[in-house]
Amino acid sequence: MTEGKNIIEIKNLQRRFPVKEGLFGKPKDFVYAVNSVDLEMPAGKTIGLVGESGCGKTTIGKLIAGLDTPDAGTILYEGKAVKNMTAEEKKSFHKKIQIIFQNPYGSLNPRQRISQTFKEVLSVHKIVPKAEISRETERLLDTVGITSDYQNHYPFEFSGGQRQRLCIARALAVRPEVVVCDEPVSALDVSVQSQILNLLKKLQKEFQLTYLFISHDLSVVYHTCDKVYIMYLGKIMEEGNVEEIFNSPRHPYTQALLSAIPVPDPKTKRKRIVLGGDVPNPTSLPEGCFFYSRCPKHMPVCKQNPPNVSFSQSHRAACWLYAEKKQSGNAIPQ
Repeated sequence: MTEGKNIIEIKNLQRRFPVKEGLFGKPKDFVYAVNSVDLEMPAGKTIGLVGESGCGKTTIGKLIAGLDTPDAGTILYEGKAVKNMTAEEKKSFHKKIQIIFQNPYGSLNPRQRISQTFKEVLSVHKIVPKAEISRETERLLDTVGITSDYQNHYPFEFSGGQRQRLCIARALAVRPEVVVCDEPVSALDVSVQSQILNLLKKLQKEFQLTYLFISHDLSVVYHTCDKVYIMYLGKIMEEGNVEEIFNSPRHPYTQALLSAIPVPDPKTKRKRIVLGGDVPNPTSLPEGCFFYSRCPKHMPVCKQNPPNVSFSQSHRAACWLYAEKKQSGNAIPQ
């Protein structure tokens, strides 16, 4: 696909989970993990999805990868709605979208040798003839920096970084176009994180991959992503190119997140924005802006649904603060 065109696009995506009374009880409430989300993934780019734990980041990744089904909304692949695809088209689509999980050990079968894991993937999807499976396994391992001597080992015999390399190789085995990276380095040591991130960048150029990079580490996002979406309680608060988000954050929630990034220079002090209030009950979300109860700049109008205010072609924030400024004719603060 032509670089820059949207390979994946989601529109008004929604996913809710029931809260039951007891193990077999009827649902008494619902948690909206993904609440009317729009997101675009241009081909060949890395799209960052950032937010606190429980905001719905991983759920979006699973929905895109086909590991879960949305309750409403549309997922488009190369302009075609996934829900309207034929069975054969869906099978092809699921091969082109792969996912790398946060816990590499938990996503590898502990009872299978690495050679067996790759044999299963390559044979089920008929990537290469049976006679070439061993050679293809060696090629995939070499691609991620693991020698073929290790293919008869079990997952527990590898370090955390090596396991994540194996998971990356397994994702590449079916020759995907889009890879969902669900916090792929958060469980690794800092020294190993940079190696895995450099490997992902190298593979992106080599195989023309598109990444959805899910993370809570903003410093990693800054050095990895082209565009960033900031998420809070299932909704997108702000979106923009990485330079726009980090150099000119608009939404108070984005500003608070950025203020928490450690500064390596002890002489440089950053004003920390400490959020007060409590996170709203996810089964009983308030009307209007979900961030209202914690926002240091909240206004009475924030109890109404905020508009999406545009600052450039790519930079938008769902915030009444800037809508009010525009209406009054005042300059929008940087």
